[in-house]
Amino acid sequence: MLREIIATKSERIMNKPANLSASTHEKQLDRLAEIAIRVGLNLARGQELVMTTPLDALPLARLISDHAYKAGASLVTTLITDDALTLSRFRHAPDESFDKASGWLFEGMASAFRSGAARLAVVGDDPSLLSAQDPGKVGRANRARSKAYLPALELITDFAINWTIVAAATPAWAKAVFPSDTPEVALAKLWDAILKASRVNGADPVAGWAEHNRALHVRKAMLNDKRYSTLHFRGPGTDLRVGLSDGHDWNGGSAKAQNGIVCNANIPTEEVFTTPHAMRCDGTVRSTKPLSHMGTLIEGIEVRFAEGRVAEARATKGQEVLTQMMDTDEGARRLGEVALVPHSSPISQSGLLFQNTLFDENAASHIALGQAYSKCIIGGGDMSEDELKRRGANRSLIHVDWMIGSAEIDVDGIDANGNAEPIMRKGEWAVAVK
Repeated sequence: MLREIIATKSERIMNKPANLSASTHEKQLDRLAEIAIRVGLNLARGQELVMTTPLDALPLARLISDHAYKAGASLVTTLITDDALTLSRFRHAPDESFDKASGWLFEGMASAFRSGAARLAVVGDDPSLLSAQDPGKVGRANRARSKAYLPALELITDFAINWTIVAAATPAWAKAVFPSDTPEVALAKLWDAILKASRVNGADPVAGWAEHNRALHVRKAMLNDKRYSTLHFRGPGTDLRVGLSDGHDWNGGSAKAQNGIVCNANIPTEEVFTTPHAMRCDGTVRSTKPLSHMGTLIEGIEVRFAEGRVAEARATKGQEVLTQMMDTDEGARRLGEVALVPHSSPISQSGLLFQNTLFDENAASHIALGQAYSKCIIGGGDMSEDELKRRGANRSLIHVDWMIGSAEIDVDGIDANGNAEPIMRKGEWAVAVK
């Protein structure tokens, strides 16, 4: 009987699409795991790895661990999350529980990063897991976790280490993306979308990623040469001027972390991005895709900025969660990132709303409220917090991306003298690069 229970559990965790043989699915997962280690992390021989994964993504996490050790990892430490255990807290914990977080755990992660460990997150969470829970408790728990996680988060946002995020299809996520399909079909469709977006299906995925990185590097170099002081977004419901930080640096594709390792922080990625000036954003903006945040789908976001700060914000759905997110701290109402993504990106052209920021932010140009990336300021990795602030870098416990690009959005670059020129027209690059 015990063997039968274990076998049933193993099959459930495997999450193999019904239309694929076990061997074919295993090969696809193995390729994604190889990309995670060789392209995402570029893991160094002798380096430790700290990995987090949902329970339902264990098959991919195991293969990632295999590739990590093959690459010479000295130790792989894996932390597993489970939706049922998360819900248990919201259903049964005393009220005071929601102001606590595992600070000891995050201090340990920060210590590992300071000692040279790499960071890898496998994502595949149920986007609506907490949608039926008390928004007040969800907000308090998220705030407590954000505060506790800050020592580790700062090392990530400062790009002190090589880190990456990859995705695994899970039944709950698949159901959210393909609600009209059977569980088996939904899972197969989500796996197919993840593998395509992650550029795993080519004859030589590693070489394919090298070419993709080259194209992103050319685009970011063009933007850095222009030295725009402001980006002007225009379209339905949007007339927004985003001032860029002093000495800003555009990033995109692979980049060198402070530890000297070149990595891709996101698998997939289609964006070029930089740091806005926290005090120089004015105008109105309307979201072009729903935002999945804290287990809630926030739709129809409309925001007015004044002198860099959100002065007004409303949403047609999820207003309370949006307000709680922006009330996290002072920096939660200011920008920490602005990114440009063409409407023709493969993720956009899939027509899917993934309800997962790793994918949805790579379908459209976007902005992020909250913490800025110091790597997006020239020399930012060596600057003090005060110097970064003087350059315009925002500081916050959160970093939440939401999409503002579409086929109806134009973007102009404005130089220090007020001269404007087109960067994007109807969601596409105005100038081609080779």
